[in-house]
Formats: sequence, structure tokens, C-alpha cells
Amino acid sequence: MPAPLARHSFARLTLAIALATAVFPLFAVEPPSRQPTVEELERRLRALEQRYGAAPANDAEAGTVADLDQRLRILERKLELQEEAAAAKAASLPTVAVAPDKGLSIKSADGANEIRFRGLLQADGRFFVGDDAQPQNDTFLLRRVRPTIEGTWGKWVAFRITPDFAGDAVTVPDAYLDLKFDPRATLRIGKFTPPVGLERLQSSGATALIENGFPTELVPNRDIGVQLQGEVAKGRLNYAVGVFNGTVDGREALSSNPDNELELAARLFAEPWKNSDSALSGLGFGIAATSGDKRGTGNNFLPRYRTPGQVSFFNYRGAVAADGNHVRWSPQAWFYRNALGLLGEYVSSKQEVVLPASGARADLDNRAWQVVGSYVLTGEDAGYRGVTRPNHPFTPGGAGWGAFELTARYGRLSIDDDAFPLFADPALAARRAASWGLGLNWYLTANLKLVANYTQTRFDGGAAQGDREDEKTFFTRAQVSF
Repeated sequence: MPAPLARHSFARLTLAIALATAVFPLFAVEPPSRQPTVEELERRLRALEQRYGAAPANDAEAGTVADLDQRLRILERKLELQEEAAAAKAASLPTVAVAPDKGLSIKSADGANEIRFRGLLQADGRFFVGDDAQPQNDTFLLRRVRPTIEGTWGKWVAFRITPDFAGDAVTVPDAYLDLKFDPRATLRIGKFTPPVGLERLQSSGATALIENGFPTELVPNRDIGVQLQGEVAKGRLNYAVGVFNGTVDGREALSSNPDNELELAARLFAEPWKNSDSALSGLGFGIAATSGDKRGTGNNFLPRYRTPGQVSFFNYRGAVAADGNHVRWSPQAWFYRNALGLLGEYVSSKQEVVLPASGARADLDNRAWQVVGSYVLTGEDAGYRGVTRPNHPFTPGGAGWGAFELTARYGRLSIDDDAFPLFADPALAARRAASWGLGLNWYLTANLKLVANYTQTRFDGGAAQGDREDEKTFFTRAQVSF
């Protein structure tokens, strides 16, 4: 064949092959997808029946592929319904949670109801130094053992119940109901702390030193009554006003009113720069007062004043009776900024008294004041509630050591000079007491706190010859709270 003709034939053949290669995929038919075998469907069916809890089918009645496929679809739908029902049930169950600062809580699914279980345990070691003239017992004791049940019931109701198992008999320091109409107006009913003493209103686990200072001896501890309280101006102004049975200075009320007289208590406290960038954002100040009549003799009507070592240094003569108006008033303030904390208060407690045998009367005005300072060495913020959470909780063998806080306090309590010698015995009751104290608080975690305090109290009078012996104490405490 001539060469030109051969080249022409080869070109036509190449073109034909290229066209066939390009066009053939357009007409190619995709092979059908593979259907599962009877054995594969049976394996899937058995797995779903086991998960659902259905009885497995008899292999002899397995049926065709279509039958198995239908059974699979029915079973898969049942599983979907089962999972939806389980999810709905889980959504309707209460939520149980444990938090370091809130204890154990149980909350309803809709969040409207919540019950919290909390607790405070304080174990003390108390030692008196140089108590030769008036010896006191060194001792270990349980200062507070207080489980608490508190919570909310619906939108409007809150409650708190706190028994104390630390003493020789069980007491109930707190048992009250709050009707929360509005943040500006909550009605509290039951037994609780009247709105008077600044240190007294602190949580028992948050005070700077182990025992309270002298002003707290002149204000009521717990009382039974009803109180309207709230906050306005975005929390910058707090108020409380209530009517109570009335109790003596520094003590809890009896279970019922002993003299058919009531007492009015009120408090106004302002924090004008709260939540601002001002250097005064941690400043708060206010005034509180009580007024009511008391009529009767004995410890239920007239007080006994104690030292920071919890030793009585003043009491009235046994024949003296409260017989008239009892008025307290207390200016108070705090300042907390970064690691620094300061708290100060003054209290005047004025009571009309009488000696029934002679008819002698007096209007006695006893007064106390104190300044408390604290400084957190490890950088956490100081606060009215103490150091709520260390930045680096204590870890055995680790780098965390918790938070350390230094505290100091100075205070005085003065008895009205007109109390002596007619209404109080100068050989037994001191006219004045001045006390200073130093403390170290170690917050290992948000729930564990160790405390060491040294206090020294000096007296004017109170002994047969001159002044009562100085009181020197070294107290320690291990505290668990949640």
C-alpha cells in the first residue's frame, strides 16, 4: 500500500477509537446497588430485638427479605418512640447538684422549687492564760453544729430551718418564712436575727475573730417576729423594719413573749458606690435602732455582759427589775477594698430599771464600740462574708496553700456609772472592759477554715479589791461549712 494511503487509514482508525471512548460512558448503565441478604437482615433484627427487649423471632419463621425489612422498620420506630419517652421523662425529673458554696440542692425540672441542704460545724480549743485569781476551765468544745434546710417553693415563698446540736440541749436559732413579693419588699416571719448589730448580722462562719466583740453583747441575738425588708436603688440602699417579742441584750428570745410587751426594730444601710469603679465602691454605712418596753426580773429581762472569752463580767443585782422603755441605737459602717477590710460599730443600750423594795429608779445607758480590721495576705478580696473562695485551694503535696488572712480588733464596753452601787455590786461587776485581739484565718478550701486567736481584756473594777484580773485567751477553731 502506498505510504500516503496507509497514513490516512491509520488517522481514521485513531479518530474512531477516541470518539468511542468519549461517547460510551454516556450510555453506560450504572449497576444496581446490592440488596442486603437474608442473613444480614436477620443479624440486624436480632441486635435491635436485644436492644429493645423484644423476644427474638423463630429462625424458621424468618420469612422473605421483604418480611424482615418490614419487621426492622417497625422495631426501629418503636426504639425511636422509646428514646423520646425516656428523654421526656428525664426532662421532668428534678436536678440534684452539689456546690461548695450552696451545699446539696434538689431543684424541680421547671426550676420553680428548690431545697438546699447546708451545714456548719465548728470545733474549738479554748485556753486561758494566767487566770490565777479567777481560774477558767481550758476545754475542747463543739461551738456550733448546725445543719440547715432552706429553699424556695414557687415564685413567692422561701424558707430556712436551722437547728443547733452543739449545746446540752437542741436549740433552733433560725426558723423563718420569706414571702418574696418583690426585691424591694420581702416579708419575713418567724425566728431570726433582728436588723441591729452589724457584726451580729454576719454569718457565724464569717466573723473576723472566733467570738464577737463588745457591741454584739448589747444587741439582740435571735428574736421572734415579723419584718419587712428589701433593697432599692439597684441594691445601693437596704432597709428592714420589724416587730418582735423583744429580748435582752446579747441573747436569744424565749419561745414566747414573757411580758406582753413588743419591740420595734429598724435598720437603714447604704452603699452609694456599690458596683462602681470608684475607690469607695466597698464603703457601706447605716444606722439601726430598737424601742420597746420590758418589765420583769431575772435573766429574761436584764442582761449579763460577757468578754470575748465568753466569761461574764457584769450583771445586775438579783432584786433589780426592768421597768420601762428599752432603747438601742447603733451607727455602723464597713469598708472593703481588695485585700483590706474594715468594720466599725457603736451601740447604746438604754434601759429603765427599778428596785421594787425601795422604789429607786434609774435610766441606765450602757455603751460599746469596736473597730475590726482584716488583710488577706494571699491576694484574695476581703469581704463581709470573709474569703469566700481561695485562689489556690490547699492541695497536699501540691502548689496550692489556700488563703491566709490577718485580723485585729479593739473594743470597749462601758456601764453607766449610775448603775453602781445600787443596781450592781462593784465588787463583782466591772464598770468597764477594754479588749484587743489578733487572729490568723487559714482558708484551706471554700469549705475548710482553721483559726487561731489571741485576745486580752482589761477591766475597771469588778473585784473586791480594785480591778478584776486581766483575761488572756488563746482560742483555736476548725470549721467546716457547705
